[in-house]
Amino acid sequence: MEAVNADVRLIAIDIDGTLLNQRSQISDANHKALRRARERGIEIVLVTGRRHAFALPIARELGFDLWLISSNGAVTRSLQGELFYREVMPARTARELITHMDAFRGHAVVTFDGEARGAVVVERVEQVHASIARWMEKNEPHIARISPLEDALVSDPIQVMYCGTIERMTGAEKHLLLARITGEITTLKTEYVARDLCMLDVLNGGCSKGHALERWAQYRGLNREQVMAIGDNYNDIEMLSFAGVPVIMGNACEELKQNGWEVTLSNCDDGVAAAVEKILGADYSVLQK
Repeated sequence: MEAVNADVRLIAIDIDGTLLNQRSQISDANHKALRRARERGIEIVLVTGRRHAFALPIARELGFDLWLISSNGAVTRSLQGELFYREVMPARTARELITHMDAFRGHAVVTFDGEARGAVVVERVEQVHASIARWMEKNEPHIARISPLEDALVSDPIQVMYCGTIERMTGAEKHLLLARITGEITTLKTEYVARDLCMLDVLNGGCSKGHALERWAQYRGLNREQVMAIGDNYNDIEMLSFAGVPVIMGNACEELKQNGWEVTLSNCDDGVAAAVEKILGADYSVLQK
């Protein structure tokens, strides 16, 4: 069977809220659709806000070789650990950021590109744990507590994340705009209304999923019309804007659905499989404006 869109040679997929269902699992339908795409010669890349090490177990579940764009575009690395690209935030910038955001340091998480304890650093556990307890538990072997947080900046971090309730992070986002270093950083937001959870990932200026995907596509010799991207949240906007075939999940907020992108089913209803099968030529009529 010929694919409907034979131009698509690369599919970039977000993990949380997109590839994973409400039980944080890859559904059988999603798994089969991605294997079919792979068999047709289409490259699959996972593009996530997760750290590389935290995304690895999900990538390995797919059962085929692929590359991961992690930490919202800061790191591109293979399943085997081969590094293609890494963008760090200068320690000086991170230090000034943390000082400026002093009122929110209890919500801060500093991430470094590593696997050992200290790859993730917090100053105060309580507020972070209250917001993302499950994440803290799964990342526990990599987490170090250092006070003051600035003392952890003996090398350049990948990012500084602030997490908390939507109301609290709305305040943090507004305060970030007052920082002297706004021209040196990029802030990407991920929001889960049902959980009253917002995460603000602060990275080096210009760093995003979209820029990383564009860099990878160029390396593969592909133009944007040959790239499909599937996402569900604010931190996917740059990736979806770059892709020639952007698809947003049915579980995304209404604001994001107003960007003119195709809308697939939700992550609870195998939305990734529906979008991919349409590209492969299956008779799915689930994508709608």
